[in-house]
Amino acid sequence: MKRSDSTDRFNQLQSVSRHRTAPKAKAIHSMASSTVTLIDARGDAQAGSAAIADGSSHSLGPLTVRTQRLRGGRREGVLEVELVAGTTRVIVLPDRGLGLWKIFSGAIALGWQSPVQGPVHPRHVPLAEPSGLGWLDGFDELVARCGLVSNGAPDFDASGTLRHGLHGRIAHLPAHWLEVTLDDTAGTITLKGAVDETRFLSHALLMTTTLTVDANRPRVQWTDAVTNLSDRPATMQMLYHINFGPPLLGAGAELVAAVEELAPRNAAAVSDLSEWHQFVSPQAGRGEQVHFARLRPAGDGRATAMLVSPDKNHAAGVSWRTDTLPFFTLWKNQGGSADGYVAGIEPGTNFPNSRSFEESQGRVVPLSPRESVSFDLAIEYLTGPAVAAQRSRILAAGAGQPPTLHPRPRPDWSA
Repeated sequence: MKRSDSTDRFNQLQSVSRHRTAPKAKAIHSMASSTVTLIDARGDAQAGSAAIADGSSHSLGPLTVRTQRLRGGRREGVLEVELVAGTTRVIVLPDRGLGLWKIFSGAIALGWQSPVQGPVHPRHVPLAEPSGLGWLDGFDELVARCGLVSNGAPDFDASGTLRHGLHGRIAHLPAHWLEVTLDDTAGTITLKGAVDETRFLSHALLMTTTLTVDANRPRVQWTDAVTNLSDRPATMQMLYHINFGPPLLGAGAELVAAVEELAPRNAAAVSDLSEWHQFVSPQAGRGEQVHFARLRPAGDGRATAMLVSPDKNHAAGVSWRTDTLPFFTLWKNQGGSADGYVAGIEPGTNFPNSRSFEESQGRVVPLSPRESVSFDLAIEYLTGPAVAAQRSRILAAGAGQPPTLHPRPRPDWSA
């Protein structure tokens, strides 16, 4: 199946889902809600507990959940779960750490056009490649989680052997449990799932996710809880690689955020410092430029970064709690369109340097045995007057204070 653009890809998904006849997923019904179990591989594998609904569809009022296995190329076998609530549609990838491939609000697709023809099945992504860059072979989601042991640049030991690959492993690990609840009274779909990142004699981390889509608002919100299942203390990292291309990104697009402090990641980003919040047209051969920052949260403890389209009439707002995601990375990849013209809004527990550097700076999350940490985020599509209203709320969090802009990389922020 060849993909042309995001809208065509979604229309294909709708068509396949409408016309496919397949067994129904296991469902539990009440008067106003219905819970569908899509994956349950918990417990003893020999007991036959694993169950998966492939190619099923389940609806309740304006709410629908559909599943399909993709065919062809490197996407062969990837499970897509499509959540439809009113005019909002979300495609979740259980095989890729419950990442979000695209969000659609009406005809608007939130995501980007990667040169990688995805979603790519994890078996085709060489995470252990000696360069440490194998992660990039599968990168094309709107939301890709980075972690859980490591979330930044490749990390090598003194002999040059790879210790941690780029952005970690969680985005290429499959969910072992997944259920979806449709609540017609509230007008919401709630997806819950779990993914393990475990290695014998090393680490045992469990990520459980609760994601909600509202039929009455073009907003997707989720909470990830990461638990240390080991009897030993552990440390972890998390970064959310949230990526936008056209139609929101283009010449004249801007990022609105209440920045407290910002510094270029490296020398390549220094020339972009005065225009850190502005975007230009795709330029073939232009390298990526990255800025590290801390944002000022609003009174509710949440920070928001909003990407505003060139015509100022459309935007995507990303918000998160800063008590557990205190650091912010802005990734500007403004090369040629065919090479991936994209902006990344990336809240994290740390900056995406190598784990060893971040650990030396105290930017890892300690977890006692059975201790958990939670991360709350949301993405909302905004249009018309809602864009200006959100801009005012973001600027109010800054209280009129200009950001501190460092002319060079901070040595304690950049490796």
